[in-house]
Amino acid sequence: MDREVPTYNGVAPGISMAMGPVTDMDIDKPTTNGHAAGSKRKASLGKGKSYKDDSDDDDVPLTKRRKTADSDSDSEDDKPLVKKVIKPVEATAHQIGEDSDDEVPLGVKLQETKAKIEKAAEKEAVKLRKEDKVAESKKKSKKKSSDDDDDDVPLKKKAKPAAKTNGTKKVKKEDSDDDDVPLVKKAPAAKKGKAEAAIPKKKGKKDAESPGNEDAEPEEEEYRWWEDTAKGDGTKKWSTLEHNGVIFPPEYEPLPASVSLFYDGKPVKMHAVPEEIAHAFGAMLNSTHNVENPTFQKNFMEDFREALKQNGGAKDKKSGDKVDIKHFDKLDFQHIFNHVDAERQAKKALSAAEKKQKKAEKDALEAPFLYCSWDGRKQKVGNFRVEPPGLFRGRGEHPKTGKWKKRVSPEQITINIGKEAMVPAPPAGHKWKEIKNDNEGTWLVMWQENVNGNYKYVMLAANSDVKGQSDFKKFEKARELKKHIDKIRKDYHRELKSDVMAERQRATAVYLIDQFALRAGNEKGDDEADTVGCCSLKFEHITLRKPDTVIFDFLGKDSIRFYSEVKVDPQVFKNLKIFKRDPKQDGDDIFDRLTTSALNKHLSNYMPGLTAKVFRTYNASFTMATLLKEMKKAPNAAEQMKDYNDANRKVAILCNHKRTVGAGHATQMEKMDTKIDGMRYQQWRLKQMMLDLDDKLKKKRGAAFFELPEGITQDWIKEHQASLTEAEKVKITKKFEKENEKLEAEDQKAMKPKELESRLEVIKELESKFKKENKTGKIEAEGKGATVERFESQIEKLEQRIAVARVQSEDRENNKEVALSTSKINYIDPRLTVVFCKKFGVPIEKPFSKTMREKFDWAIKSVDEDWEF
Repeated sequence: MDREVPTYNGVAPGISMAMGPVTDMDIDKPTTNGHAAGSKRKASLGKGKSYKDDSDDDDVPLTKRRKTADSDSDSEDDKPLVKKVIKPVEATAHQIGEDSDDEVPLGVKLQETKAKIEKAAEKEAVKLRKEDKVAESKKKSKKKSSDDDDDDVPLKKKAKPAAKTNGTKKVKKEDSDDDDVPLVKKAPAAKKGKAEAAIPKKKGKKDAESPGNEDAEPEEEEYRWWEDTAKGDGTKKWSTLEHNGVIFPPEYEPLPASVSLFYDGKPVKMHAVPEEIAHAFGAMLNSTHNVENPTFQKNFMEDFREALKQNGGAKDKKSGDKVDIKHFDKLDFQHIFNHVDAERQAKKALSAAEKKQKKAEKDALEAPFLYCSWDGRKQKVGNFRVEPPGLFRGRGEHPKTGKWKKRVSPEQITINIGKEAMVPAPPAGHKWKEIKNDNEGTWLVMWQENVNGNYKYVMLAANSDVKGQSDFKKFEKARELKKHIDKIRKDYHRELKSDVMAERQRATAVYLIDQFALRAGNEKGDDEADTVGCCSLKFEHITLRKPDTVIFDFLGKDSIRFYSEVKVDPQVFKNLKIFKRDPKQDGDDIFDRLTTSALNKHLSNYMPGLTAKVFRTYNASFTMATLLKEMKKAPNAAEQMKDYNDANRKVAILCNHKRTVGAGHATQMEKMDTKIDGMRYQQWRLKQMMLDLDDKLKKKRGAAFFELPEGITQDWIKEHQASLTEAEKVKITKKFEKENEKLEAEDQKAMKPKELESRLEVIKELESKFKKENKTGKIEAEGKGATVERFESQIEKLEQRIAVARVQSEDRENNKEVALSTSKINYIDPRLTVVFCKKFGVPIEKPFSKTMREKFDWAIKSVDEDWEF
């Protein structure tokens, strides 16, 4: 009888599923060795092992069924206490349900076995107490030296520190047989049809060893895989793999009858499929850089009209007449946008309790999908949600922007899972495309999207061991390049003058990749963005200016323009001039004797696994390492971080990590300037309070010290005062509302509006004070114990804050067109950032966000300030 399979028909934490194109360098390609969907599978038992069936064993106490190294020579009664620890119920549950009793429900077996275990435990308790006395007596009478004699020593006396093997800390366990218990339990589905949280929680060390808590799991020590030097890089990535699949997005909810798409002034009615496409466009009206793009509009109309054609077209809501939608400029999406915007505002207006409840429901739904069991280790899964349908945006000038990304069905999904694992059930009425057991791949689920034909993968999260090892190997390979870089440079400089054109072109390309961090580039299809790299440079992408300047101007990765004027070696300049010689013209390749694959094959002769991409990682990390060595200690953390960001910026510029200036950049800079001016104004007020205490200070310090700061006028002061009172009013009101929500959540009586009015009295007092100051031009000293010294101290503190704010403002302005995160995450060895923090005493939280700290946990824990790239 087949076991009951839990269903995970869910409705729409972190590696994220790749949403962009996936290349051979990004992921191992899936193999075809797999099982067809719906095939029978046995529940996994640890690392692919199964227990020997023995239906008569149930009545035998667990301590007698446990196998030990000396079970053949010792009787049960002679076994020491350490070998008679009763196995927890959680572990035993996996031994139930073998071939002889498959017909018995698993839940019944668990109950029966639990009762037997409790009964056996009672019998054993009596024996254990007797044996304790015997063991104590033996210990007093003689001391045994051999391993066999040592069996009678109590467990605590025999405990030894965990030994290290190849840098890997051993996991402390009460019994070695626990290794065979899989992390993801094969519990049957709940009655509601939703998956139960499948992974047991870890117990703290204190709880595991405390009396009366014998069944608690011991704390699992940290697995420091980066210290495991013996761990190889074979093709087999895992032995056992268990997971619960993916969550599908919710079905489309049609628009209310009162909301319509208008065409030529008439409301139209259509099938849900084209309506969903129109709904997606209407929701994006505030994203003008997409919806106003002619290519976006053209592609949208093609797919929208095709969907209308396949689903009965559109009709006038009032007359019922058929409406032929042909022209984009006659479409009116404003009503749809208003509806979507109202939903957004309603979501924002939810109370804290309602938001908390919705989050709890979402978390409960996602809980079974958050983790998988990878070779028996609990690992976090990346983006386990299937990408919802929507309009493809792309990056830069992508030719397919605006195309409709169709809804993904289970029939498009391929599951990759261990042979012995239970396959997650597809949504009711559906089936998976294929079930694979590809242990050479690191993916869990995949499907192919319709716009670009790219494969999307669900993989482990960025902070998982597997991803961490991948990053570690990538940066270690870049470090290894240091050993070969001199020979490579010597060789390509020699070949720049080669009589063989293919060698000369190859040497020139390697020079450009090495010196200017150009990407290698790949050939693009007609329906892909016209982006290029070094090997695919065209005639028009390079301009030569004598005597030695080369001007690059082309669309690089993600359709980001690469424009750079660089000085090159005279021989390189000469070669490029030859490569552009007649009859070549626009559209012709510069390197017509070279391909990316041929280049990488040549590089691999110097070092296994060396590709053009490794040069970018090496040059980025080497540049950062050099700049860190030149860096000096700054007066404060803000200036130290500015130095770090300046170095990061140089690396980002080297790698052409550019971005368009954000729409909100000017507003952000204005706010920062206002914040600085506000602190300067506060300094001035404090100086006026000093005069209020001692009017002779004006003569001692000089009149200039007490004048209004430059750029601050009386009109500015009045506007600033108004903003201060409004901000304080909002703060008081929000606090009042939050307190009322808390009272209501606790079923207590809410405060009356009069309480808020009472609290807002301070606003009136503040307004009166500002009005008086503006009228008299005099500012009275505030606060108890007001002294000139106290105000001077406050002025000094404000001066420090102003200096920090100015540094941050300058830093933000410098970074407006540079993407620092890309180089910091993907190209600069994270250990260099750790070295920076430890060397200059900067908290790791400053350069690394929480997500990055989790991703690079291995780097944070593996180096000190003396480490070198």
